[in-house]
Amino acid sequence: MSLIVMERIPQYRRRSDPDVHPASVSLPSRKVGPLTAVSARALLALGLLLISTVIVYLGRDGYKDNAHVGHPLSLLASFYYSAVTLSTTGYGDIVPVSGVARLVNTLILTPIRVVFLILLIGTTLEVLAERTRTVWRQSRWRSKVADHTVIAGYGTKGRSAVTTLLEAGVPMNSIVVIDILPHVVERANAAGLAAVRGDATTREVLINAEAQHASRLVIAVDRDDSAVLIALTARQLSPEVTIIAAVREAENEPLLRQSGANRVVVSSDAAGRLLGMSTVDPAAGDVMQHLLDRGSGLDLSERAAVAAEVGRPAKDACPGVIAVLRGDSVLAVDDPRAAQVEDGDRLVLVSTSPLGSVQR
Repeated sequence: MSLIVMERIPQYRRRSDPDVHPASVSLPSRKVGPLTAVSARALLALGLLLISTVIVYLGRDGYKDNAHVGHPLSLLASFYYSAVTLSTTGYGDIVPVSGVARLVNTLILTPIRVVFLILLIGTTLEVLAERTRTVWRQSRWRSKVADHTVIAGYGTKGRSAVTTLLEAGVPMNSIVVIDILPHVVERANAAGLAAVRGDATTREVLINAEAQHASRLVIAVDRDDSAVLIALTARQLSPEVTIIAAVREAENEPLLRQSGANRVVVSSDAAGRLLGMSTVDPAAGDVMQHLLDRGSGLDLSERAAVAAEVGRPAKDACPGVIAVLRGDSVLAVDDPRAAQVEDGDRLVLVSTSPLGSVQR
């Protein structure tokens, strides 16, 4: 096991970005582009300037222009006065002299000036507000998340696993994705999922995904050596979490199980067997495809045997039973050991519709 880890992990880490901040949890949110945000602020500022210009121009007789003594303010002078007033420059060449003009400046133009200044420094304020909002959302999320499912790797396998969980009734807010690539994390957020950017083989990243409080960890990374390290780290972090891992090579399955994985799926071997089955028995291959594609007509589900089924033959216990799970053994319904369903057995059934949420 040590040889595999030492030889391959450096290649996995080269995919990482030196600017990765593993402590950061990104939650799904609506993002506005910088150009849109700046354009919106510029339009609002221009609108306030025009409103101020109109107000000053309508009360132009109450202002004194030292450059044109005895003449009311022109439209250009009103625009100029509004600009220097809202920006708090205030050269003093144009001043309000009547009571009405001063009252308008106090009650109307001053609030407009405050809003105008807020728009000018809006970028800084928005950054501070966004950081505060992000910290608050993360704290709130951490206080609520528990018994969730962590998906390590949001590639093809990870996305398919998420789709299956959602189709089985698992709430979207109880799924957390971990991936090392920023654009993949953004894709997960766009799909409405909470995500942690970082290397899932590290303890810190798993902790930030709250893996120590999770009920399931699905390992769907591209490398078998990485899957082994993730399983080892996760099992050390949480002895109770159920770990389901995918590996590419069948020879690495024992390593995953020794590393703490409860279930191991050999992806390349499974795909090859399905290809072979579809070649030799096309109809059987189609059935398997339907069983894998939840909601397409045939669905697999698992549940505990109820008291009324204990003692009965598995094939007669419930319609659609195709196998019995007893400990670590999978028994076919015609297996002599399945002649009687025992207390603690789990039944695997085939149906034409989902039978409920995933059993934990």
